[in-house]
Amino acid sequence: MNPTAPLIVQSDRTLLLEVDHPDAEACRIAIAPFAELERAPEHVHSYRITPLGLWNARAAGHDAEQVVDALLTWSRYPVASSLLVDITETMGRYGRLRIEKHPTHGLVMVSSDRAVLTEVLRSRKLKGLVGGRIDDETVVVHPSERGSVKQALLGLGWPAEDLAGFVNGEAHAIELDASGGWQLRPYQKLAADSFWHGGSGVVVLPCGAGKTIVGAASMALAGATTLILVTNTVSARQWRDELLRRTTLTEDEIGEYSGAKKEIRPVTIATYQVITTKRGGVHPHLELFNARDWGLVIYDEVHLLPAPVFRMTADLQARRRLGLTATLVREDGREGDVFSLIGPKRYDAPWKEIEAQGWIAPADCVEVRVSLTEDERLAQAMAEPDVRYRLASTAESKTRVVLELAEKHRDQPTLVIGQYVDQLEDLAARLDAPLITGSTTTRQREKLYQQFRDGEITRLVVSKVANFSVDLPSAEVAIQVSGAFGSRQEEAQRLGRLLRPKDGLVARFYAVVARDTVDADFAQHRQRFLAEQGYAYRIIDAEEIDSL
Repeated sequence: MNPTAPLIVQSDRTLLLEVDHPDAEACRIAIAPFAELERAPEHVHSYRITPLGLWNARAAGHDAEQVVDALLTWSRYPVASSLLVDITETMGRYGRLRIEKHPTHGLVMVSSDRAVLTEVLRSRKLKGLVGGRIDDETVVVHPSERGSVKQALLGLGWPAEDLAGFVNGEAHAIELDASGGWQLRPYQKLAADSFWHGGSGVVVLPCGAGKTIVGAASMALAGATTLILVTNTVSARQWRDELLRRTTLTEDEIGEYSGAKKEIRPVTIATYQVITTKRGGVHPHLELFNARDWGLVIYDEVHLLPAPVFRMTADLQARRRLGLTATLVREDGREGDVFSLIGPKRYDAPWKEIEAQGWIAPADCVEVRVSLTEDERLAQAMAEPDVRYRLASTAESKTRVVLELAEKHRDQPTLVIGQYVDQLEDLAARLDAPLITGSTTTRQREKLYQQFRDGEITRLVVSKVANFSVDLPSAEVAIQVSGAFGSRQEEAQRLGRLLRPKDGLVARFYAVVARDTVDADFAQHRQRFLAEQGYAYRIIDAEEIDSL
């Protein structure tokens, strides 16, 4: 307890952090490995300690003593002893059950706590996933059910530590090529080494921090055939170009498996869309997972992993698996599946820490609040609940503010980002700017992105197709007019379009929000993840744009 400390620790597992306190940043860094931000208003941020957060911390090497010490060090008031005991016991659950290789029985589940083993074996969730008991501490696990067993155990509150190891897969020489004068950044090397030491898991890095380079470094460590899963064809081609630039791989060694091509090579880059395509009620392209003896599977933007890929990943537990993401937030609540099937978080670099080192650009986040006209407010008030957000998001009052902001930054490379295609078509016409949506062909997208990078065009209107894995290092300004309701992951990805270093320039990220509507409610939720990373939104009235 420290009467001048910035944190209030409550017995219901919530933490309240006084944002304006001089030690707030140091405290935020101390609690980040195990606490999840829930709400981020101006002065007090609210965090919650969850079992999954504690187990991720445990898998990353943090023990209960460190977590308890952080709470005691930064808490303004005495911490309830019941909470400290609960944290210690929750973290102690991780690893009480272990999945290992047995010299004669193959894959087994082991526990030195016979009562825990007996308890989980009585659960219906494990029926059919495990075989006979070898002794009081050991039970056979069917090799094909390794992932399903881990999922079931997580659901039972006894997350297993997987120590069964991995197959090497088909060897294929891959080395980093530093002939262009570049080298791994320290955090990139640490991220790749942390993953390799654990054998599977997730690396969390800000957009623009070089997650693809971490993937390439991990491939070099594996020295094996690699399957890379990405969000779309544009991303697949950016991965290919980056691997050709940064490694010894040649064009003949890299295949693209997408709607346009079906190449299977030592390094194969496939899109989630083609993998999850259904024909006759089945997913024929899931066979790609077994097309070669893969030594490594990389999941780009792992927070977007579709359910069919989760199911196939359950069968891939003997393969090394690397998830890459800027945020582990999943709006569908399946963070537990990422933990059990891809692996725990192996490395997580706070965005502001990477910014302080100069590897990503600083950003000024501004929420511009717009007062709707009386007619617009009445239209929204009379609408059914399921259309109110669309009406608030696409109001003409917001469009006028977007045009004003775009004009203010007319000499800077600017992205206008939104959710609704008809709204974006209107903005593109009024800004005389190209538009990219889901219906834009891959060739046309690549052409427009390249023209934007080269400075041939300085404005680009984009839908959610540009949220992920699109490299636009020249972008200096983003104006968000609408989004996918309260999606925290989308907000982070959209800011990420601006974070490539810009020789000291500060990136500008505007969120245009309709005041006193559901749009404002969703905006607050969307900003939670970025607030956890240390980004503070300045809130201004639309009438104050001239003063920016």
